[in-house]
Amino acid sequence: MLPRIVFLLCLMVSASGFVSPPVALAMGLVFGLAFPHPYGNEAKKSSKFLLQASVVGLGFGMNLHQVVQAGRSGFVYTMLGISFALVAGMSLGALLGVRRVPAFLISTGTAICGGSAIAAVGPITQASDEEMAVALGTIFVLNSVALLIFPSIGAALKLTQSQFGLWAALAIHDTSSVVGAAAKYGVEALAIATTVKLARALWIVPVSVATALVRGAKAKIQWPWFIGLFCLAAVCNTYLPWGSHAYAIVVKVAKIGLTATLFLIGSGISVATIKRVGHRPLLQGVILWLLVSVGSLWLIRGGWIAL
Repeated sequence: MLPRIVFLLCLMVSASGFVSPPVALAMGLVFGLAFPHPYGNEAKKSSKFLLQASVVGLGFGMNLHQVVQAGRSGFVYTMLGISFALVAGMSLGALLGVRRVPAFLISTGTAICGGSAIAAVGPITQASDEEMAVALGTIFVLNSVALLIFPSIGAALKLTQSQFGLWAALAIHDTSSVVGAAAKYGVEALAIATTVKLARALWIVPVSVATALVRGAKAKIQWPWFIGLFCLAAVCNTYLPWGSHAYAIVVKVAKIGLTATLFLIGSGISVATIKRVGHRPLLQGVILWLLVSVGSLWLIRGGWIAL
């Protein structure tokens, strides 16, 4: 009874609009580590839908011209970054003795968009439940760390809004944490991070197709429908300005939904999840993430990558 009461109270606080995304995530992590989850499956399904719906809602606060510009400018960086992460990740997996399927899932999750990418390619690779849990656990642990520390690192290094938004989009795994970290840093950082991240997430499609062709898999590919709706929302905000008042309300609700999503994601991390991850896949994920995050930050600060 106590875990249910605590969970519902924390969820209500997260959805109140009075707490920040990092606080909601921290609440979820504390709950997940302290209590058995009373609504594990429901929370997992709800967080996935709520995340996608929140991203669509945030589209009503984006200008289409800005979305297209950021996506076009970040295309080359995204393509090179994804290629590097996949090659480096599989090489690290082989070096550390991680099995090929979980190594590929971790590499794909780091390269593209965390749990969404893993969920898309997992069935295609015929990954077992254990392999999916290992990959998702690794990504979610690192994702949580990134959400908590990236804004502080950005502030300490005096990154501009543009620099931080680009760094978050290239170096943080899941869309939810990219948006959460960027929202804490500033409005401009949020706009850039969201658009570049969603452009990066589009690579789920070609990577999934390529994986299916290589493996000869007949599994159904999970298309990222929410990206198209995000673009449609941006079209409405750009060319139908008469609805600006309603758009502002939708964006506010979407931000609250995103905060609640982060609590749900955090609550899914348990001691059992961390133990199940094991040290080898976790080590692969940590080293790969450090290579991507430190490397992209160095390139951005050096002016090699810019919008």
